[in-house]
Amino acid sequence: MTEYASKRIESPVGPLLLVASGNSLVAILWKDEKPGRVPLTGRSDSRPQISDPGHPILLETQRQLEEYFAGRRQVFTVKLSFLGTDFQQRVWNALLTIPYGETRSYAQLAAQIGQPRAVRAVGAANGSNPLSIIVPCHRVVGSTGKLTGFAGGLEAKAYLLALESSPGACLTNDTPAAVAPQRHLSAIVSLT
Repeated sequence: MTEYASKRIESPVGPLLLVASGNSLVAILWKDEKPGRVPLTGRSDSRPQISDPGHPILLETQRQLEEYFAGRRQVFTVKLSFLGTDFQQRVWNALLTIPYGETRSYAQLAAQIGQPRAVRAVGAANGSNPLSIIVPCHRVVGSTGKLTGFAGGLEAKAYLLALESSPGACLTNDTPAAVAPQRHLSAIVSLT
């Protein structure tokens, strides 16, 4: 059985559970994570059992996420390990090619991996992305530009897209995360 190290951090989109295995980040889990969405332990709750807040990969991930939320980082360099099928890994690698501040539709992503008819399968793989934010599944929207499903919730997705559409615009200490995305929603829709 694989051993996992985990560390809980606070973020503008809510608490996140960072999970590492060895020298790689394997998951970023949300507060209200659906059981089994990211199967890590073989248990129904899919939560790693070892807390190791001093693990070097977790500390580096926390640092890079803090820089991202502060508008100082657009590309993550922490080492990643994908735990999924070959198809899922192709989709997740394609997500990594979506530039900061841009969006793609599920159809565009399906075409990019050479399977233009696999739009629903791409959507399912996107929904199973274990490395939210760093592997930017939030940058995938419906073909009309509408925000669609996201493991962290649509409010978190809107926040991330707003953050990327105008760096620093939603980062004042007195602006709650719930308000910031609504302020920039028109900018998000115009990205598509």
